[in-house]
Amino acid sequence: MEKKPQVIAKEQKVAELQELFANSQAVFLTDYRGISVAEDVKLRAKMREAGINYLVAKNTLIKIACNNYGSNELDSYLNGPTAIAFAEDPVAAAKILSDFVKESKKTQIKAAMLSGKLIDAQGVEDLAKLPSREVLLAQVAGAFAAPMSSFAGVTAGILRQLVTVVDKVREQKSA
Repeated sequence: MEKKPQVIAKEQKVAELQELFANSQAVFLTDYRGISVAEDVKLRAKMREAGINYLVAKNTLIKIACNNYGSNELDSYLNGPTAIAFAEDPVAAAKILSDFVKESKKTQIKAAMLSGKLIDAQGVEDLAKLPSREVLLAQVAGAFAAPMSSFAGVTAGILRQLVTVVDKVREQKSA
């Protein structure tokens, strides 16, 4: 018996979602009820700029893909209109979604999964308050560089003192 085109399309969507689950560090579920087309286009553009896959899918397809991936953590959040975001940088996605929720006041973050761990909406808000990955890396690099720059400063100070002492000795000998 041949499969109907609708069944084939659903199976392809589940396979796509499963692949996105497997290749993402974080997954965010949002309720997109009441968002205008203009707001949705703006949100999608911000997500695309940040390299985040953001799409709307049927809850049953998301549930099947998530369960096939090996997790049923998000099942209880899959009700009502659901949009899903797959991100490599969880902080960037949390910031974009959090800012959008504050700006639009029409939608809400349902939950997220970060490296296989469930995070509620408050946890996503807390995640959004963290500095971006680039800032964190810069802070770590700065922490590593600080002792080296201190050492360089001390070494330069010692050299300046040595030059001053040698200069004074030269002045005394010539006088």
